[in-house]
Amino acid sequence: MGGNGRKYRPGRIRERNREKILQAAEQEFALHGYRGATIQSIAERAVLPKSNVLYYFSNKDRIYSAMLDDILGRWNQVFSDIRPEDDPARALASFIRAKVEMSRQFPLASRLFATEIIQGAPFLMDHLRTDLREWVRGRAAVIQQWIDEGRMAPVDPVQLIFLIWSSTQHYADFQVQILMVENKAEYEQRDFDHAAEFLIDVILRGCGLEKPA
Repeated sequence: MGGNGRKYRPGRIRERNREKILQAAEQEFALHGYRGATIQSIAERAVLPKSNVLYYFSNKDRIYSAMLDDILGRWNQVFSDIRPEDDPARALASFIRAKVEMSRQFPLASRLFATEIIQGAPFLMDHLRTDLREWVRGRAAVIQQWIDEGRMAPVDPVQLIFLIWSSTQHYADFQVQILMVENKAEYEQRDFDHAAEFLIDVILRGCGLEKPA
């Protein structure tokens, strides 16, 4: 017990340091690319000694892979717990809204992931073939059950997931294009709110669902 009466929790400190490293890595990889970013620059941005960074991640490849895994986990968390008994309209709307919000909060993460995929997924290939493939199959099975029960239109569940991914991430990956076309200097919160409601309305209609109140 320290002098301030609070218990020392090494587990929480480790977790916080790991988060700081991955957040710093997002910035460095986004600014300088994989080749240009260094462990030293990541450590400096995280305000941690380089030795601390190497304690958590033995090399740059491991930092990069962990960062990409973290991005994927963040994106899909909301839709990971869907169940057959859930309301399809509410579940899909929540997923779309959360994904648009992720584009607002973490645009660099979205662009890093897009770059990784465009380059042939050298660091994510195993994850895509295993964990992500199983994740998609699991969510698609729930959507198919909703369809089989007559609770939504007969759409292709996997293509629906692809559509939600691509349409929501567009606002991060193609930010410059959108701002130029709409003649804006930067996004505002209302822009994301409008985009989310628009996508929810269009996608749910395509699924034969009404937008939840």
